[in-house]
Amino acid sequence: MSRPQNSPAQPPRPGAVVLISAVLVFEALALLGVAGWYVYNLATSTPTSMGGAVFSLFLIVLVAVWLLVVGHFFFRGMRWTRAAALVWQLFMIVIAVPTLQGGVMVVGLVLLLPAAAVLLLLFTKPVIDWTSRTSGDAKTF
Repeated sequence: MSRPQNSPAQPPRPGAVVLISAVLVFEALALLGVAGWYVYNLATSTPTSMGGAVFSLFLIVLVAVWLLVVGHFFFRGMRWTRAAALVWQLFMIVIAVPTLQGGVMVVGLVLLLPAAAVLLLLFTKPVIDWTSRTSGDAKTF
């Protein structure tokens, strides 16, 4: 659909928004990969608690789907996604630091570096402007 002649053109999407959205989607895909690995291990070994294992699998898939939703709506400029992305990246740092302290450097850095980059980019002026625009369509839900 075309915009009316008197409406202002939408500003270009900042590169930081694209990068943050991509990181969120890749984290979600990685969680879906973990869920697949988890299903494989459930099929090949006997868990101590089948109910607990199925519940853990459900939570992993639920968080992965939530991250896909957050990544999509962050790309579109929804205001609420900044808080969701911030909280998830803080969880990633909480997991990465003990992993690094435990000596698993590669995994710890893979968890820490994207989370740190997203945290830094979330507070840049272009990202804040993109997700808190007041002109045009209301994007707050």
